[in-house]
Amino acid sequence: MKEQSLSMKKNHNSTPVSSVCIVAAIMLLFYGVGFTQAQDFNTPPPNAPYQQPAFEGQTRAPIIEKNVRLNVQVIADGLVHPWGMDQLPDGSWLVTERPGRMRLISADGKVSDPIAGLPNVDARGQGGLLDVVVRDDFAQTRQIWWSYAEPRGKGHNATAVATGILSKDGSKLTDVRVIFRQNPAWNSTAHFGSRLVFDHDGMLFVTTGDRSLPQPRILAQDVGTHIGKVLRINPEGGPAKGNPQIKGGQPEIWSYGHRNLQSAALDPDGNLWTVEHGPRGGDELNQPRAGLNYGWPIITYGLDYNGRAIGKGLTAQDGMEQPVYYWDPVIAPSGMAFYQGELFTEWQGDLLIGGLASQALVRLTLVDGRVTGEARYLQGQGRIRDVDIAKDGAIMILTDAEDGTLIRVTPAR
Repeated sequence: MKEQSLSMKKNHNSTPVSSVCIVAAIMLLFYGVGFTQAQDFNTPPPNAPYQQPAFEGQTRAPIIEKNVRLNVQVIADGLVHPWGMDQLPDGSWLVTERPGRMRLISADGKVSDPIAGLPNVDARGQGGLLDVVVRDDFAQTRQIWWSYAEPRGKGHNATAVATGILSKDGSKLTDVRVIFRQNPAWNSTAHFGSRLVFDHDGMLFVTTGDRSLPQPRILAQDVGTHIGKVLRINPEGGPAKGNPQIKGGQPEIWSYGHRNLQSAALDPDGNLWTVEHGPRGGDELNQPRAGLNYGWPIITYGLDYNGRAIGKGLTAQDGMEQPVYYWDPVIAPSGMAFYQGELFTEWQGDLLIGGLASQALVRLTLVDGRVTGEARYLQGQGRIRDVDIAKDGAIMILTDAEDGTLIRVTPAR
């Protein structure tokens, strides 16, 4: 079944429960009680067969053999390229759509009209309205944060982060202000990042991209810019206290030398992990440490899109960090979460990553900071743009399409 089969086109301003049930019933008609993983994802040859991992288990970890059967329920569809989501205390979800809309989706699947008050976005290419997050104090403050591609004039744009107050009826945002602007802006429609993650100190991690083109790509190594970086900011604006002091560096920088970070999450101990897109091969799982250089574009386990080596073709260099894990071929990562919940009891602490090109929910098991196994679920069911864990332990995913979906995944009983 192709991606469209996950959803049924309808007016997404109203998604009645009956329609959701019909969609779920159709899916069960085709698939029975759930989905299992495919077992062949380690079979395709790498794009760069002459490259070798730096240590055992850095790539192509053993496939987790045990099949897991999953129930999949479409909560809402008709979303236009949804990108980010976060759950509110009442069980509803804030969801962004790249063209520049944010919506509330209730637990029973009702989709709101677009929330008013958002700033203009540059929705060309990979741009638009991107991630959205809230803090634990949302019920008292009603404050939310979001990232987006901000137009800067003459075709230029850059990643920005804004905050505002959501009205009690969820219809509009007030007191909207921009708290971060990536510099420099660039005439590009690709590689904006940009995940948002609150750390345990209440500071906000922001991931950015290298803007894709050869000229800005090299600025991932330039600490005088925000391009190709993990940033850590105060959620009210300005750099966060405790950031590393990097000579000549922007004060918001946490780590640098990244390509295009569209996955980020805290592990159960409060450490930040990221997954970034590689080119042809070389998607990287990292645990970014303060002030360290992660190598792009000097070192990479990928090739350029024309099949040639990037730079000198290096995979390691002194002063540059190795990825914890890499993929070749790529999964095209977007969105991630560490599982902490009551429904998947055997998955506690496992890492769940959305796959775009791989069209899969990727699960990694970790022991002492190393990947020990990989599994993939829902393969071929759609481009998974974001992954989150609901308060009841269900896994929530967004599929990226003109008719995108919000999906709830639970174990089959």
